[in-house]
Amino acid sequence: MKQTGYTPWRFFAAAILLLLSICFTTKGVAQQTPKNALLALSKNNHTLAIVDPVTLKVIAKAPVGSDPHEVIASADGKTAYVTIYGGGSLHELNVIDLVNQKALPTIDTKPLFGPHGIAFAEGKVWFTAEGSKAVVRLDPATGKFDWAMGTGQNRTHMVYVADGGKKVYTTNVSSGTVSILEDTLIQGFGGPPPGAQGPPPGVPAPGAGGPPPGFKPQPRHDWVQTVIPVSRGSEGFDVSPDGKQLWTAASDDGTIAVIDLANKKVVDKIDAKVLGANRLQFTPDGKLALISSLRNGDIVVYDAASHKEIKKINIGHGAAGILMEPNGSRAFIGCTADNYVAVIDLKTLTVVGHIDVGGGPDGLAWAVRQ
Repeated sequence: MKQTGYTPWRFFAAAILLLLSICFTTKGVAQQTPKNALLALSKNNHTLAIVDPVTLKVIAKAPVGSDPHEVIASADGKTAYVTIYGGGSLHELNVIDLVNQKALPTIDTKPLFGPHGIAFAEGKVWFTAEGSKAVVRLDPATGKFDWAMGTGQNRTHMVYVADGGKKVYTTNVSSGTVSILEDTLIQGFGGPPPGAQGPPPGVPAPGAGGPPPGFKPQPRHDWVQTVIPVSRGSEGFDVSPDGKQLWTAASDDGTIAVIDLANKKVVDKIDAKVLGANRLQFTPDGKLALISSLRNGDIVVYDAASHKEIKKINIGHGAAGILMEPNGSRAFIGCTADNYVAVIDLKTLTVVGHIDVGGGPDGLAWAVRQ
């Protein structure tokens, strides 16, 4: 007699296959990058971790180059850019697709070496090329560098872009200076170079008699640098949320230089004794400044108005990168020596958690997908 339908053993086998299919399919699906994601670099593992800031869990990792130091996300939150530093000798920007959680083709920065500090502003990627003593701008749309300016200073390291891309601030660690680079509108032709000699007697000067009738000289843009001496070892810095001051901490003598940006001069030098100072960041409300120390693992908290120390928070053996949560509730600290990212509650100024993102964490950034 001909049988129809499933026999018991066939039904059992089909059920097992269906369950295995579901398990393998579910396991193979990566977790989606959250709209607000914390990005953290691991120097030892050469990876970029994508972290859910709610659960503090790593949801994905993407490979990066041999010495990753700083990371930034594009304005739409879909792409990350990582500087591959090598103490000023390497020449790569790694590009990560944050939506699909994978590496994109690497950008070779030669002849500009040692990319380190990085920012995203006005649709462009700005970074320092420490080995070339320069600040560089990349147009992601074309993949080409469309602007660069030398500082003439040693170890041009971190970078901050302001005023719609018309001002750039950078620290020069070994020179102990801060550079302010400004896009300036210049009227007319300008004068001759300093020390230029005039023509021999009786020989008319080139262009003598002025420009042709009706000609009107057009204004032009030029970039002008102001160099402000601070202390040697000044590396980490931040601009206050109101844009009026720049604070930078020096690893060599532990001081904090306070620069009035309107007058372009140091108005206070705080003897903070933050030896080994690495990074400095203001809270989003501008009331506090946090300084990390690679030497002792302290986070030193200063009152921005009174310039007085409020508290020291020990988070391990070496504190490096600092990232503020946009809503001002938490700070994330890359503890390079301890192989974790510490989470600080900014209301209680206490450590409330740790995140394992891989060995030697340092550079941190936010990615907010639009």
